[in-house]
Amino acid sequence: MDNRQSRPPQGPTPSSLQHGTSQPSSPDYDAPESYMNLHDVGEEEDRLDLATTTNVEEQEHTQARVQRRRSYVSQSNYDIPDSYANVPELEEIAPIPSRDERRLRPTPSLEEGRALEREYSSHQDARQRRREEAGTEKPKIEEVSKLATEIYTVSYLILFAILGTLARLGLQALTFYAGAPVAFSSVWPNFAGSLVLGFLAEDRMLFRFEWGTPTYELQLLRAKQNGVDEETGGSSSDRVAVDLAAAKKAHMATKKTIPLYIGLATGFCGSFTSFSSFIRDIFLALSNDLLAPDAGSITTPRNGGYSFMALLAVTITTISLSISGLFIGAQLALALEPITPSLPFNFTRKFLDRFAVFLAWGCWIGAILLSALPPDRFNSPGAKGTWRGRATFALVFAPLGCIGRFYASLYLNGYLPSFPLGTFFVNIFGTVVLGTAWDLAHVPLGGVVGCQVLQGIEDGFCGCLTTVSTWVAELTALRRRHAYVYGSTSVVVALACMIAIMGGLRWTDGFSTLACLH
Repeated sequence: MDNRQSRPPQGPTPSSLQHGTSQPSSPDYDAPESYMNLHDVGEEEDRLDLATTTNVEEQEHTQARVQRRRSYVSQSNYDIPDSYANVPELEEIAPIPSRDERRLRPTPSLEEGRALEREYSSHQDARQRRREEAGTEKPKIEEVSKLATEIYTVSYLILFAILGTLARLGLQALTFYAGAPVAFSSVWPNFAGSLVLGFLAEDRMLFRFEWGTPTYELQLLRAKQNGVDEETGGSSSDRVAVDLAAAKKAHMATKKTIPLYIGLATGFCGSFTSFSSFIRDIFLALSNDLLAPDAGSITTPRNGGYSFMALLAVTITTISLSISGLFIGAQLALALEPITPSLPFNFTRKFLDRFAVFLAWGCWIGAILLSALPPDRFNSPGAKGTWRGRATFALVFAPLGCIGRFYASLYLNGYLPSFPLGTFFVNIFGTVVLGTAWDLAHVPLGGVVGCQVLQGIEDGFCGCLTTVSTWVAELTALRRRHAYVYGSTSVVVALACMIAIMGGLRWTDGFSTLACLH
């Protein structure tokens, strides 16, 4: 099947197609369709008060007083003074202004978005068949083949998995130390990675040229010319209004087919954050071992209530900061839009894509050689190769985890839009692998090199296989009930697996100090 027919929008939206917007004749990627898988008493007096009050604020105050009187008369005997309304906590402060998710969510939910994408693909297929039957097939445009698109995508994933792992390890080294304000290492990488993903998701400048033409910008300009309000979509003229919401959706769908964007969002952000490390920190907080295993510090014994509160502290802190980072990144994209540069179309397609192939595979081979032939193994035996255990082995295993997560999302997330099975599977599987590697490293097993390999599996493979940034992005995109089910199930199942694996060693023999001093 020609995947080019069912690909997401490459510029024009359904509404623009109806209004005669032409397709830009620029080279594009033959992206597989699966890439799309990548909110009574006193009544008369009250009426008189409302009727004789002209000031808006006074009317609102009087209306509030009316509601209070009706409520109190029917349910209690308290004589509540009107001055009570001046107490801030007694005002009508609603953290959720409406319980209608459609009013709160400016964009379609994840479930609705998947349905819209399938509907659009079907629409494109039908239009293509009608063109063929009518004999008005447009000349075939230049495009990047499916094989080349796959190679570019995998190469970007490898490159950004390595960079994301280095960023995570570096940020952990800067923020996790004795006496740190936050006593677990995974929180700041998860926050930072979610922030970057929020920026990329909302940004419309980096990939402004899309397939060679600034389609979204042209749609916006046409809307302003037609007198369309960008926020409400309302038109002040009789001319045909451009559907800006569809234009935004089309721009996002187009970005999801560009290998460089996939590398940044899936490769870098997904590898910068780590769900398995988050669950590990929850367990260590529960078992009172956040600093003890590696730092050699002596912790004060505590009861079960303190351990439960420590579990809640790590869970709530990580999830809330990660979601906050996602929204902060989105706001930064809006604030920095006037100064955000745009990637040149020809530079990206003709140079950067090809250069990334050599750079990515070269870096991966270099990491393997550094791990196999470290200079400090013979020159400084007393140092035990600590730098190698902290970085190079993790870089060897990082691309494997990132690529595994990418393909799991492609083939599993589309089955159940309300519960992303691909992300759930890799997060649980990566947590199981990390718990097993943690136990083997703290037995100890295999000496210094064995310890370094296990640390590389934890930081590299498990760190890149599991992701918090994608997870929180899905939580914010799903409908409220589905988000609660998906989020709680992910944490509970992963923590249960971690307790079963790490708890067996912790509460029998205990954790030994790492042989590689990592």
